[in-house]
Amino acid sequence: MPLYFITGNKNKFEEAKAILSGVEQLDIDLPEMQDLDAKNIIEAKLAEALKHKKGEFMVEDTSLYMDCLNGLPGPFIKWFLKSIGNNGLAGLAERLGNNKAEAKTIIGYAGKDGDIHFFEGSIRGKIIAPQGETNFGWDPIFQPDGFDKSFAEMGKEEKNKISMRKVALEKLKDFLIKP
Repeated sequence: MPLYFITGNKNKFEEAKAILSGVEQLDIDLPEMQDLDAKNIIEAKLAEALKHKKGEFMVEDTSLYMDCLNGLPGPFIKWFLKSIGNNGLAGLAERLGNNKAEAKTIIGYAGKDGDIHFFEGSIRGKIIAPQGETNFGWDPIFQPDGFDKSFAEMGKEEKNKISMRKVALEKLKDFLIKP
């Protein structure tokens, strides 16, 4: 039985496929509840997926947690970007005098038995004025610690070597190959 990655995002799927060779993309719309805890969002999506189809599923949430906002926007990043954009987020960090942030991916996996497991990857960094062009959310304002450029300025290969999604996917892969 295949492992289905429920996502409509081609880039996320390609990154997953590079690590989990047998994964298949399943582009279905699932209701997305809003919650401060990304694990609750993921769990609800997996429960809904299991109602519609048999198999093994994974969904992920990638969020940006800004220290100056006590962890917001977190899972609400999509809505923050729609309302104030990258310039607004960078401006908040500057005005509040704290540009530290964490980029985090949490992958939820539901096996054949329906049990849900979580795998997390994160990278610390800072919020900067938008740098570089991208079609990928907040990449222009996130500069990982130890680097002098934003995610948006990195090539796809460079970013994928250090990404929080890669870390979470590697943890899932290790879990799946355990006897």
